[in-house]
Amino acid sequence: MSSLINPLIWDDGVLKLLDQRKLPLEETIVECRTHEDAFNGIRDMVVRGAPLIGYTGIFGMALFAKGNRNTSIEELQKAADYLNSSRPTAVNLNYELRRCVQIAKDLKSSEGSLENLEKEFVKFGHEQLEIIHTHNLSMAKIAQKDLEARLGKKKFRIMTLCNTGYLACGPMGTALGVIAHLANNDQIEHVYASETRPYLQGIRLTSYELKKQNIPHDVVCEGSFSYLMKKGLIDAIFIGADRIVRNGDTANKIGSSTLSIVAKHYNVPFFVVAPTSSFDFESDHGDQIPIELRDQDEILFCKGQRLAPEGVSALNPSFDVTDANCISGIICEKGLIDPVTKENLLKVTGRN
Repeated sequence: MSSLINPLIWDDGVLKLLDQRKLPLEETIVECRTHEDAFNGIRDMVVRGAPLIGYTGIFGMALFAKGNRNTSIEELQKAADYLNSSRPTAVNLNYELRRCVQIAKDLKSSEGSLENLEKEFVKFGHEQLEIIHTHNLSMAKIAQKDLEARLGKKKFRIMTLCNTGYLACGPMGTALGVIAHLANNDQIEHVYASETRPYLQGIRLTSYELKKQNIPHDVVCEGSFSYLMKKGLIDAIFIGADRIVRNGDTANKIGSSTLSIVAKHYNVPFFVVAPTSSFDFESDHGDQIPIELRDQDEILFCKGQRLAPEGVSALNPSFDVTDANCISGIICEKGLIDPVTKENLLKVTGRN
């Protein structure tokens, strides 16, 4: 297959996003010229994955600054709130937007104006893309070391859910970044990638990435979790996270909680891999995480063709919450949180 395509590029005042809704059959670029375009790109899932959503928010703020040279802090805050409303569950977006507003406040304080704000936001966005590559590589090495300590140095059979690769993060993935790192070190025997709603992100995107990197894999449906583990086909499971709260409860793509429960039953290690930007230290437990409910037509229709009988409705939550007691370890750029407790989470991340 052809080489990897960058899912997000800032090109002379235009934000270019690889349209992930059309993968793997089409590799199409969507151009965002206003912050409203960036909002639509996030909401409509042109771009997805918690880290990349956050970076799209940063460059969306750059687009706002470009189109509003005489803006104020109050108007910037409104733009940030608007962008943040595009998808409510992933905490990275709000995290990056808050930092953008602080950059504007600092610039106003130091220079007395916001004339160079677009330039500052663009610089900040590119810095974050560089940082995430370093952090995600660090997380992959932590995962590799722990796997070898648990299971010995060998080739592993890994399961993952949703898409957590470069399409979700930019330069390098989180959970799928672990798999790519293991593959680069000849330590992958086979990968099982779950189909995953919404938009079947596992079968379309994770398989797309694995194929591009020549990593042996099968796509499986969520209903096969118990079958695969009972047959002893899975050595470990790695997933990403859209939000991790203080006690370790984790919001991730729908199906993650089910997978963790089945893994616990069969004693298969279940890991969450996510940067500290995905941690929500203001929420104490998973019941406080807002769960995005998406359009029911994503389930009822496929490529414009109705699948369900007329008059039938659908419930379409995008995420569920995995209980901390079902997680073997949470891996962030600062280390491994094992066991997953509030005390260990705060200790490893350096928060209180």
